[in-house]
Amino acid sequence: MLLREGLVGLLTRCGHEVVAAVGDATALVAAVEEHTPDIVVTDVRMPPAFEDEGLHAAVRLREKRPTLPVLVLSQYVQRAYASELLDTGDGSGIGYLLKDRVGQVEEFVDTLCEVADGGTVVDPEVVRQLLRRRRDPLERLTPREREVLALIAEGRSNGAIARELVVSEAAVGKHIGSILAKLDLPPADATHRRVLAVLAYLRA
Repeated sequence: MLLREGLVGLLTRCGHEVVAAVGDATALVAAVEEHTPDIVVTDVRMPPAFEDEGLHAAVRLREKRPTLPVLVLSQYVQRAYASELLDTGDGSGIGYLLKDRVGQVEEFVDTLCEVADGGTVVDPEVVRQLLRRRRDPLERLTPREREVLALIAEGRSNGAIARELVVSEAAVGKHIGSILAKLDLPPADATHRRVLAVLAYLRA
């Protein structure tokens, strides 16, 4: 609430009209429908659970109105949040900032105006983490593991891979286990790790 009231005062002093200041995601969606604002500023975490209600509200709003500018504030860097937000609409009119940036008043207000005008602004720290995440996921694989993964992508069975590489099926199994571990694909009932590994290979 303190951050919300502080933002209202800050934006008002800078000549902006605040048409609504609300405390939860449901009220946020309703306020946008009622007022049709030029930009929405929201926290990632909102009541009642203080998890990611604000972010999901922003995504829903962008689904209904893809050109609606949205500036999302977050306490911590959450790469998944930034990615989800950037995937809405055509990626324009989006801002994702850490709350610390609000204290840099001139820079914050400039960012607000840039997003309202259709620009895209992502906190520098978030950009650094996104770039680290987007590095080639296959870079940790050995040449032999890449060879095995390429054959998996061709639809080969473990036996066929063993014959192709002239190794035992047990050796192929060990290579596959290492590939899945290096691609951060732990066992899970709801996913087929071999398919996910192929998708990672194709993306790279």
